[in-house]
Amino acid sequence: MLTQNTSGAYLTSNQVLARYSIAPITFYRWQKNPALGFPKPLVINRRKFFKVDDLAEWERERARVSA
Repeated sequence: MLTQNTSGAYLTSNQVLARYSIAPITFYRWQKNPALGFPKPLVINRRKFFKVDDLAEWERERARVSA
C-alpha cells in the first residue's frame, strides 16, 4: 500500500503487476472477470494506466467482501 499522497496518480500495467505480485495471466483474468470489478484503465497509445485511487478503492471493497 502506498503511503504518500497519490491523488491523481496512475500506475502502468507493470507497476500494477508488481503492486499485487501477480503474473500477467492473472492480471488479464482479473480484467476480464466482471464479477471482480477490477478498475478500468485509461488507455493512451495502446498503453494502460490505472488510477491509484481506483485501485485503492477496489482493494478496500475486496477486503470488505472477503471479511
